[in-house]
Amino acid sequence: MTEQTLPTRAEKVALAPDLRSLSERAIRAWTERMAVRPLGDQYAVDSESGATYVVDPIEGACTCPDQQLRGETCKHLRRVAIEITSRRVPPPGKHRVDCVACGTETLVDRDAAEPPLCPACDLERGEVVLDRETGDRLVVVGVTPDRADEVTIPEMGRTVADHPTNDGYPTDDPVVEAVYLGAVGREQPRRYSFPRSRLRRTDDAALVDAVPLSAEP
Repeated sequence: MTEQTLPTRAEKVALAPDLRSLSERAIRAWTERMAVRPLGDQYAVDSESGATYVVDPIEGACTCPDQQLRGETCKHLRRVAIEITSRRVPPPGKHRVDCVACGTETLVDRDAAEPPLCPACDLERGEVVLDRETGDRLVVVGVTPDRADEVTIPEMGRTVADHPTNDGYPTDDPVVEAVYLGAVGREQPRRYSFPRSRLRRTDDAALVDAVPLSAEP
C-alpha cells in the first residue's frame, strides 16, 4: 500500500444526537417506531401506539392530544422535522420524482411546470454547455417540457430524436434549445434543438449575461 500523508486532524463529532442532552419528547421522536407519510404540505404520522396524527410543520401544529391540549412541541412534530432534514420525506411544497434526463430520484416543486430535472442535469438560460458529438460550445436559451420524439425540426421534417446525430440518446429526453457560442450577440441567432443528454456542462461553465441571447420566439 502506498504511504499517504494524513490530512489535518478534524474535530470528532457524533452524527446521532446525544440522547442525554435531549428532552423526553425529543428522545421519543428519535427512538420510537413511527412512519411519516406526506399529505400535500402536511404529514400523516403513524405512531408506535397505533394512532395516526396529522402534522403541519409550517404551522407547527399536530392533531395529537399532547399538542392540542398542552400546546407542547410534540414528538410527532419533532419526528417530521427529523425525517425532512434527513431527506427521508420531501419538505412541504416538494415531491420526489425521477429526473427525466438521468433517472436519478430528485426533489422538485410540486407545481413546477418545467420537466423534472435533478440539480446535476438542470440547465439555466445563459449557461455554457458542450456538445458531446462535436465538442462545440453552446449557450442554453431554454429548456422545454417537450420530449425529443415530440419536437419536429422544421427544416428536416423529422423529430429531434430522429436526427441522425441524436441516435442513441433517449427519445424521451427533454429538448434543450441552444445557440452556438460564436453566434451570441448577433441579431436573432439561430436556435438549435438538442436532447438534454447530448449536452454537458463545461468545467468553466458560466452564465452569459453580458450579451443578449435574442428575444423569446
